[in-house]
Amino acid sequence: MAYMIDTSTCTSCGACEDECPNKAISHKGKVYSINAKKCTECEGHFDTQQCAEVCPSGSCMPEAA
Repeated sequence: MAYMIDTSTCTSCGACEDECPNKAISHKGKVYSINAKKCTECEGHFDTQQCAEVCPSGSCMPEAA
């Protein structure tokens, strides 16, 4: 499972992009998005998902199954 960014609450602050160890986050139009193929939920790098840790709006969340 990968993380996703809720585009309705993303403020485009950019805090998440630099924190991603897999470079899975990029700016698309007015908001950021996570490439699900690159997202490993920080497994092997951190104990918690770094995008969710730094997101001030709570927009980074687990992708719905």
